[in-house]
Amino acid sequence: MATKEATLRRSARIRRQIKAVANGRPRLSVHRTSKNIYVQVIDDASGHTIAAASTLEKDFKATKKTGADSAAAAAVGKLVAERAVKAGIKDVVFDRGSYIYHGRVKALAEAAREGGLNF
Repeated sequence: MATKEATLRRSARIRRQIKAVANGRPRLSVHRTSKNIYVQVIDDASGHTIAAASTLEKDFKATKKTGADSAAAAAVGKLVAERAVKAGIKDVVFDRGSYIYHGRVKALAEAAREGGLNF
């Protein structure tokens, strides 16, 4: 099986499992590239993004040297948690996409938990 096909299958499988256990909670979705990390809190019922953060934001780029390390991922996790709590969201389900819960993805998740999100 080709790599892209495997990645799409894995992310579809994880998303299907998440939607089965979500019980109306929004989804904390992570996208990771080699240079940046992006995260959104998505309400699947209405299809709207409630809160989002990434390493491409101006204030973030001014303070951090790179967006491709665990420290940057942790900062983005704290930022999205702060924005979600401000929007009234406390409980979410974590959607790691096709990425292993390790390294930057794990750092982001732990920082979001410290910031006040429950998952």
